[in-house]
Amino acid sequence: MALSTVIPVSDLAAAKATYGALLGIAPHTDSPYYVGFNVGGHEIGLAKKGTTGADGPVLIVDVKNLDELRTGLVAKGAKEVSAPRTVSPGVRVCVLADADGNPFGLRGA
Repeated sequence: MALSTVIPVSDLAAAKATYGALLGIAPHTDSPYYVGFNVGGHEIGLAKKGTTGADGPVLIVDVKNLDELRTGLVAKGAKEVSAPRTVSPGVRVCVLADADGNPFGLRGA
């Protein structure tokens, strides 16, 4: 199972500099809306505030069937924070929250 942590930031360039210095590596993805670092196989992503639907960091889980798992999780009490949306060809993400309001995301087809 692949996991990522996406951190919403207001200034992507400043956050890229800070996290690059902290992690000691250059980002593998550097776009106007997302910067990604691979840290020992774990993705640390920076995204502009407002794009994840959450105010703080979001754990993202890669899944095979986003819609099926999302529906099952909502049926078990998860709340939708942001509806599924396409972020790149063949890849969609959504953010849900557990009963305590902690956000988590699903990424898949």
